[in-house]
Amino acid sequence: MTSVSCTATLVMNIVQATRDYERWLNQHTPLIPSERRSKHIAMAGNLFQFLRATFYRWMQLWPEVCRDLARAPRVLAVGDLHVENFGTWRDIEGRLVWGINDFDEAVPIVYTNDLVRLATSALLAADADALSIAPRCSAEAILEGYTDGIREGGKPFLLGEKNKRLWEMAQGELRSPAIFWEKMDSLKKLTKVPLEVRRVFLPLLQDPRMPLVFAHRVAGLGSLGRQRYVALGVWRGGRIAREAKPLVPSAAVWGGARQR
Repeated sequence: MTSVSCTATLVMNIVQATRDYERWLNQHTPLIPSERRSKHIAMAGNLFQFLRATFYRWMQLWPEVCRDLARAPRVLAVGDLHVENFGTWRDIEGRLVWGINDFDEAVPIVYTNDLVRLATSALLAADADALSIAPRCSAEAILEGYTDGIREGGKPFLLGEKNKRLWEMAQGELRSPAIFWEKMDSLKKLTKVPLEVRRVFLPLLQDPRMPLVFAHRVAGLGSLGRQRYVALGVWRGGRIAREAKPLVPSAAVWGGARQR
């Protein structure tokens, strides 16, 4: 088989895989056609973007490409882990924390999946000039961090206490509240919101009687195409925002079903 025909076969495989996966996903939550097309365009941008958008394809090929690693012990894994799945947030005590902030595809699978996928994303991000660290260094750092985390029993990264370097980095990346609320105000407002969606937001509010404005937000890449609901309100003189999106089975479920 020539290289041209091999490439054509791979393209047909990913096209068919994408169609099958989106058909399966659409059975669990309605997909937004315009955002789905935007996702397909982004996938063609570079390999790093492609990786981020195609966890379903990763799970389809993982057992074939990494057969030995695919027989490792199973854990509750992140699944769709990559270098842009990390960020900062405030915990219940108001402390700034750094760590993984996207668990949409969390599922019981072999622990090696997260390590290999994260290392692969670091390699592709470096190729796309989105990460300034050598591939070997990033792989060694991932393995060292994972090993240390297991040895210490797993602890949050509290910035400003023991992780001063991360604190300094995070301070430089903190978003301006004014810019944040400008983005929230620019979102497309929704006049009709399903009753079940409204009920989801009630436990997240300090006052369930609070008047809310609902909007649709476009974000991410792996979950692009799914509805994202944002509720905006005012509580004790300050603005608040809450976000919710449909909970669907991990793409690993689809990938596993395709392998059998």
